[in-house]
Amino acid sequence: MTKTPPSQDAGPIRMSLSSRFENIELAQHLCGKLLDGRDVSEETKHWLLMALREGLANAIKHGNRQDTSKRIHLEMDVVGSNLQISIRDEGEGFDPSAVDDPLAPENRLKTSGRGIFYMKTFMDDVRFRKVEGGGMEIVLTKNLGSGKEKEGNRT
Repeated sequence: MTKTPPSQDAGPIRMSLSSRFENIELAQHLCGKLLDGRDVSEETKHWLLMALREGLANAIKHGNRQDTSKRIHLEMDVVGSNLQISIRDEGEGFDPSAVDDPLAPENRLKTSGRGIFYMKTFMDDVRFRKVEGGGMEIVLTKNLGSGKEKEGNRT
């Protein structure tokens, strides 16, 4: 299959989504289109889209508490060789350092609490910021040109 050259005008993609899990697939589709034509393996693309899914799911479930009147603000762009994804909710915010370690023995059997761990595993940089006036923003960054592989996922 021939790769389409990436468009320099493809991004940024900005979206304001209602807090519905159904919107995650739309965002993943558009992120996939942003990556089309770039030298990104299918496996890496899979893990990038999984990190996006986790970030959006956390914003919908924990940030906005599935309140459909609250929005998720999403921006995705490739800047240089970096994919940058910003996800902002309209919730109360939280302290990322207070999130339980999912690898701790007492947490291993829990069915939740792995989203942030996965994002940190799949991406090169994950930053959290409380937004003035309420809400939380997470910025995910992945260097698409580094060839960097993280142990356990080959991204």
